[in-house]
Amino acid sequence: MGSIRLRLLKWLVLPILVFNLLAASLTYLLAWTPAQLAFDQGLLDAATGLAARLRIDGGRVEVDAPAAAGRLLGAGAPDASWFVVRLKGGRVLAGDPAFPQLGAAGSVRDASIDGQPVRAATVLVASPQGPVEVGVARTLVQRQQVRSAILRALVLLEVLFSLALIGLVWFSVGNGLAPLARLRARLDARGSGDLAPLDDAGMPRELAPLVNAFNALLERIAAGSRAQDDFRANVAHQLRTPLAGLRLQLEWLAGRHRDDPESIKVVELLLAANERMIRQANQLLSLERAGPDRLARARLAPLDLADIVAEAVQPFVEQAARKDIDLGFELAPCPLAGDRHMLRDLVDNLVDNALRYTPEGGIVTVRCGATPDAALFEVEDSGPGIAPEKRARVFERFVRLDEHSSGSGLGLAIVRDIAALHGGAVQLGSGLEGRGARFTVRFPPA
Repeated sequence: MGSIRLRLLKWLVLPILVFNLLAASLTYLLAWTPAQLAFDQGLLDAATGLAARLRIDGGRVEVDAPAAAGRLLGAGAPDASWFVVRLKGGRVLAGDPAFPQLGAAGSVRDASIDGQPVRAATVLVASPQGPVEVGVARTLVQRQQVRSAILRALVLLEVLFSLALIGLVWFSVGNGLAPLARLRARLDARGSGDLAPLDDAGMPRELAPLVNAFNALLERIAAGSRAQDDFRANVAHQLRTPLAGLRLQLEWLAGRHRDDPESIKVVELLLAANERMIRQANQLLSLERAGPDRLARARLAPLDLADIVAEAVQPFVEQAARKDIDLGFELAPCPLAGDRHMLRDLVDNLVDNALRYTPEGGIVTVRCGATPDAALFEVEDSGPGIAPEKRARVFERFVRLDEHSSGSGLGLAIVRDIAALHGGAVQLGSGLEGRGARFTVRFPPA
């Protein structure tokens, strides 16, 4: 996935660096060319000055060459210097015979003397003996020093200028992308169930179409969510009401045919099937309520888990009495922040699971209470228990460890999801004296 920031930086920084390099080259030319011309003009001025020292006496050309050359060429300068005064035919009147022939007078050219690169200038002076060539040459040491100084200054300036421009571009790109970062932060701060439209106040014009499109998407999702909620409410009504009515009719039919053992057996099977359907419908609806989006829309309120268990006692007592199970409750105040309906589903599933798998004459104990660092809910039974290697699987959906069980494999998955959505966790261990099972749900304290 490409980055807008990198793309902008690439299309801004690279052209800036290219133009900066071109500008540096042009600046170098503008700085070095006048310096080069000044050095060349200095050579011509020295040659002209030396030519002015020539004297023509009786048709002879004389020059106070050494003294004049020392003054004009600058004795003690960093550059080594040479001069020559010679007739056009090549006879040297003064100076260094190794001075190169440059050709046209009045020109400044590169040359070489004794293997050293030099810059030389010549002028011609008319005399009775014919044209006299006066030449001056210097090494390139001072020129190279000046050129190096110009290059160092330009490189330093260009580096500083480039870094300043890159920093400015980076800051500008970051500032330009800041609205996107703020929009992302606002979206990250939202819960999964928050479908309210985004506020486009203060948004740049370029982001307005994106915000409008996102708000339209949120509106469609909200409409779909409302339709699903309505569908689930209808399913709850359409399933529970007919099943409850069917159970009443089957109970009435059992009463009418109590003298017919075969009819009673058939009715009892139908009642058991009806009971399983009611339980499975309730568990599916509980599983839907335990979804993360549902909890996000629910309001977690302070409550006491002991009150929820007390409300659910009666059905459990009747269920335990039918199997001659000793059902005990050890309830202490257990404050926590949660959703009452979800926590009721958690209690129902754990206690029902214990009563379902505990054999006749067994014991089931339900406890809740608070510790300094947690709110605890515990259900312990004297049933067959669960082997340690199988305990992790019992919380998976639609997993039944016993193929002869009548359960749907959803109860413990619902417990796990509800506990996790309340910031808690479920632990499975052995009961008293290593027998049975003990489910402990640990919630954060209120």
